[in-house]
Amino acid sequence: MAMLIGSLFCATASAALSDTIHPFASVTYTHEDNLLRLPDDAALSPGQQRDDNLRQAVAGVQLERPIGRQVLTAQAKVSRVTFSHYDQLNYNGQDFSAALQWHLLEHFDGHVGGSYAQTLTPFTDFHSSERNLRVQRHEYVDGAWRFLPSWQVRAGFIRDKFTYDLLAQRLNDRTEDLAEVGFDYLASSGSRIGLVSRELRGRYPNQRSFGSVAIDEGYKQKELKLNIYWFLGSTTQVQLLAGRARREHNFYTVRDTSGVDGRVTASWNPTGKLRFTAATWREFSAVESSIVSSSLNKGASLNAVWNTTAKIAVNGALRSDKRDFSAASGIALPIDLTDTIRSASVGLTYNPASVMQFGVNVFTEKRSGSPFLGSGTYKANGMSLTATAQF
Repeated sequence: MAMLIGSLFCATASAALSDTIHPFASVTYTHEDNLLRLPDDAALSPGQQRDDNLRQAVAGVQLERPIGRQVLTAQAKVSRVTFSHYDQLNYNGQDFSAALQWHLLEHFDGHVGGSYAQTLTPFTDFHSSERNLRVQRHEYVDGAWRFLPSWQVRAGFIRDKFTYDLLAQRLNDRTEDLAEVGFDYLASSGSRIGLVSRELRGRYPNQRSFGSVAIDEGYKQKELKLNIYWFLGSTTQVQLLAGRARREHNFYTVRDTSGVDGRVTASWNPTGKLRFTAATWREFSAVESSIVSSSLNKGASLNAVWNTTAKIAVNGALRSDKRDFSAASGIALPIDLTDTIRSASVGLTYNPASVMQFGVNVFTEKRSGSPFLGSGTYKANGMSLTATAQF
């Protein structure tokens, strides 16, 4: 790590290779006292321990290129992650993305893009020390036509595909397709209010089996939501995407449910040096478990950044997320089928030069869980040190 940090310092002497291509590199050291997110009362098996140290080296390149009225952005990043104790988890990460912001004529514009990411699956719901790489493919296209000065119609399509390396986790392989169409009123102040109709379809190619019964976890979710962006000047913005949703399942339709679904995000910048971002949500989410595939999540988060000087910034984050498994799985038992994950972090970044950054971060995470679903109670704490350079 010392050699890598030294090489980053040397590299900062050179400017960006061009106005559009920006190579970067970083190294990170992390210590976690409960890497596998083992329940507090779990007995350790021979050769197993709770804590471990991670080292990550990253190299990549960013591109931003105007092409007439179009703007092309892309990023390619590769990483090597190694563990001190659980060295069987060592892996090579990959992260590639590209996006085009396009414009046609005077009033027709949109986006098209995609990404590919390979990383280690989080241990939140699967605590095995076997390496389980997850590949996510993300593709999207959208367009908007402003047919009047203050009105536009728009449509879009998003596809996410997840595949897992470990045989025991391939039950969670899935493809999620989201199609939407809507219209907006565009205020002269910069605010926007609209209505959007969306349909989300989930397909699971590998069925779960309970005894002799094979369960198709596929679903269809229809939504009608308000889509609001409220611009209150440079200090405050609020974004809302919320409304009514109905979720229907291919198998065991007693799981079908409907209700409020959405998310609200607010950003507040009271001064030029202080920024707050808060969010609250009620929405369905996939669960990477061998027992259940989804949950109804209710949560809130708060993030803050304080630029104390031109070179030093302090950041903090709080998050609470309650997952209700009975609402999405259809399981009805006289026990609590929910868990709540709470996390907090605080960090400091130091920029000695415009192309160099150092950071330190400490974090804690606690779950009050449901042992019946393998979602037991645990605590996890850790810290990380990072050095980054962009040439």
